[in-house]
Amino acid sequence: MTFKSGFVSIIGRPNVGKSTLLNHVMGQKIAIMSDKAQTTRNKIQGIYTTKTEQIVFIDTPGIHKPHNALGDYMVESAYSTLREVDTVLFMVPADEPRGKGDNMIIERLKQAKVPVILLVNKIDKVHPDQLLAQIDDFRTQMAFKEVVPISALEGNNTDKLLEILKSNLEEGFQYFPDDMITDHPERFLVGEMIREKVLILTREEVPHSIAVTVDSMKRDEETGKIHIMATIYVERKSQKGIILGKGGDMIRKVGKMARRDIELMLGDKVYLETWVKIKSNWRDKKIDIQEMGYRKDDY
Repeated sequence: MTFKSGFVSIIGRPNVGKSTLLNHVMGQKIAIMSDKAQTTRNKIQGIYTTKTEQIVFIDTPGIHKPHNALGDYMVESAYSTLREVDTVLFMVPADEPRGKGDNMIIERLKQAKVPVILLVNKIDKVHPDQLLAQIDDFRTQMAFKEVVPISALEGNNTDKLLEILKSNLEEGFQYFPDDMITDHPERFLVGEMIREKVLILTREEVPHSIAVTVDSMKRDEETGKIHIMATIYVERKSQKGIILGKGGDMIRKVGKMARRDIELMLGDKVYLETWVKIKSNWRDKKIDIQEMGYRKDDY
């Protein structure tokens, strides 16, 4: 039996549901999610494998007009996948009209040398007539190989999407083992899970200003637990106060929620220690964003 494989990029504006789709296809959480724009900062690979094919999905940061060095990194990271994959999934929301951000992405997609599939997400939020009008509007902008209306949250039509992707695969290698679902190291996933809880629990300027590094991760021989030490970085003293909370209640809540997800992922008991430190304007400094794990050549 011939084995087929290929790489698929998911791109679009911030908060259109790219990570939700990846997690649904994989059947478990690979990419963190929140209602905050620009939640995804790195390219996240999800490895979908059957007996006859392997599809490596790449979830990308939302493409936006960058305002700092971190934003530049995120946008370039997303666009770089156009040179690395066999198919591009361009995701747009069904409940929002085409905007300048979509037009900017479309101009880059026209230059791509691979097939582009238009994914119209959040179909559960609109009337069928509105959905058809949205599809017709995007079709006037460029020729898409396929147009697939989906609900990444509900799972509507995702099976059809997978069948289309499988039919477009060419004979190729199995790049990753059967049981491997992502190429990211556990430390990266742990840091992302901690960051996700801060995004969920805080508001205003805090979510965009934080970064998480996992400083240590090893098993404690006495307790048998995995001992994780992590640092949450912010840009200002006021943000540190928000994350710590009154009497440390917020940081305890972050740790409790994160530990639950980390234990589920690792299949083991975890002791999690977190610190909050200030690194002023780190998002504007290339050396700082690299230290935080946002490096062009990683992942």
